[in-house]
Amino acid sequence: MTDLSVFGLAGKVALVTGGTSGIGLGITARLAEAGATVVACSRREPAPGWEPGTKVHWKACNVREPEAVNALVDEIVAEHGRLDLAVNNAGGSPPVDAATVSPRFSASIIDLNLTASLHVSQAANRVMSDGGCIVNIGSVAALRPAPTTAAYGAAKAGMLSLGRSLAVEFAPGVRVNTLSVGMVQTEKTDAHYGGAEGVAAVAATVPLGRLATALDVANAVLFLASPLASYITGTHLEIHGGGERPAFLDALPGGTE
Repeated sequence: MTDLSVFGLAGKVALVTGGTSGIGLGITARLAEAGATVVACSRREPAPGWEPGTKVHWKACNVREPEAVNALVDEIVAEHGRLDLAVNNAGGSPPVDAATVSPRFSASIIDLNLTASLHVSQAANRVMSDGGCIVNIGSVAALRPAPTTAAYGAAKAGMLSLGRSLAVEFAPGVRVNTLSVGMVQTEKTDAHYGGAEGVAAVAATVPLGRLATALDVANAVLFLASPLASYITGTHLEIHGGGERPAFLDALPGGTE
């Protein structure tokens, strides 16, 4: 079993938005394993028995609403005495046609994937003491075209800019960094890619030969939140297994040879 004490999270208090399923649950579990008290929030109550350990607590919160976010952060401080880490993980988007999608839908996606992170970051910064940390869970969709998720990709690109700006404004007391995450294996992956065969085909396009796991992302959060990353702020770390194979290579005579 890995000794996580080196990451210095014992006695710390963390907030993970969207922390009850998928990547968020992986982050919640890993931070708790490292000794942090973790508050995971979501709009809907999670299924019974979801908690990964006794150091994890759940709060209801719609992170699109600034008043609800501020109330949540105040509750955390009242109940646990402090807030040291905020992970902006809540987000996502179903595939849609950019040519016909409604303005209301696009605004909702941008609100969830970008503006909500600003709300949480503002509220967290307000109560954090020196040594606070904010980690944004972004996407490789910010770095390349995102067909069928154009508003999502644009929002995640905005998240990169937001992280850089907040890192300057919140310094020196609070560090802000972003993870640009690629394809991740979660409980929804098989359905998304059409079963195990589809997942295997997609994984074969990744240089490391597999999709990321929630633990891969959680370990990166753990590092950025730790004293080991005390001089890292205003940057982003790509978690994508080597990225995407350039399409032109397959068009060359002989392929990659």
